[in-house]
Amino acid sequence: MTTLPLPPGSTLGILGGGQLGRMLSQAASRLGFNVVILDPEENSPAGRVSQGQIVAAYDNATALGVLGQTCAAVTFEFENVPAASVGKLAEGGALVSPGPKALAVAQDRVDEKTFLNGVGATTVDFVPVDNLDDLLAGLERLGVPALLKTRREGYDGKGQVWVRSAKMAADAWHAIGERPAILEAKADFVRELSVIAARGADGKIAVYPLGENIHKGGVLKTTVAPAAVDAKTEKGAKAIARAVLEGLDYVGVIGVELFDLGEGRLLVNEIAPRVHNTGHWTQDGCVCDQFEQHIRAIAGWPLGPTTAHARVEMTNLLGDEVEQWKTLSARPDARLHLYGKAEARPGRKMGHVNRVKPL
Repeated sequence: MTTLPLPPGSTLGILGGGQLGRMLSQAASRLGFNVVILDPEENSPAGRVSQGQIVAAYDNATALGVLGQTCAAVTFEFENVPAASVGKLAEGGALVSPGPKALAVAQDRVDEKTFLNGVGATTVDFVPVDNLDDLLAGLERLGVPALLKTRREGYDGKGQVWVRSAKMAADAWHAIGERPAILEAKADFVRELSVIAARGADGKIAVYPLGENIHKGGVLKTTVAPAAVDAKTEKGAKAIARAVLEGLDYVGVIGVELFDLGEGRLLVNEIAPRVHNTGHWTQDGCVCDQFEQHIRAIAGWPLGPTTAHARVEMTNLLGDEVEQWKTLSARPDARLHLYGKAEARPGRKMGHVNRVKPL
């Protein structure tokens, strides 16, 4: 049985070899941990900066067994890792954080919103959709326009479509592949905010200042933090984060996306049980960034400080925007973070730049 806190020199496992796994591994290395990645892609971005990589599917029983036996603690970098795989690791005696419950809730949008409402975190009205009749009934109940999303998978604007009239229902149902879905009422929000928060193995909670997010084509483009918010909004967002973390008995860092309706009114859009794109600003705006914070939490270490020491504008570099590295690296206010991906496809996150300004 794993005894916390884990000492430096312990080995941590990460399911997922993308950019989040890469930055988690780099943070773990700074704290003296060794990291093993499990990812089906050879030579993954995270694998190249880690002690080793197991190349296998996430549901490969043999690979999961090796990872569990090798590592003192295991985590994951994205929420589409099969919940059953995390459950298998936990059943085998591995310390997995966050646990299978958080992953399972976040993987199903109906379950997610049901959970959120259950802990007092308000969301938009929604209707589960299993067929075209459900969709038509949901449009009648919620009104139009409404947003149809697949219940599972889908990210960065994928797997969703706006339905602007009942006449569009059949086409919208076909567009998402006629899969189990959720229909969400339109939120009349002023802006999108997010809050990055962490809960340690001892139950203590730390919350970062809010970020304000700007999307382009369904993909996050920019986060500005700390966001200009009033005390009521800040207090409400932190209360939501605390309720979610405690409701999931969560250990690690979580991202909570919020719709700001104005006058301190907030709705939760979705949660991400992992380090989050909208928290990248913490790398250059806080003493302890979200990646180190997550490693601290899963290793049973004390959580680090979350106070901002700078104002940061984080911008994702998508596709061939990564070719701006020469110009960006010459800017005195810019900190460049590149992910080591070989191919710059349109819309693919290749890196990000943090522009740092005094508070």
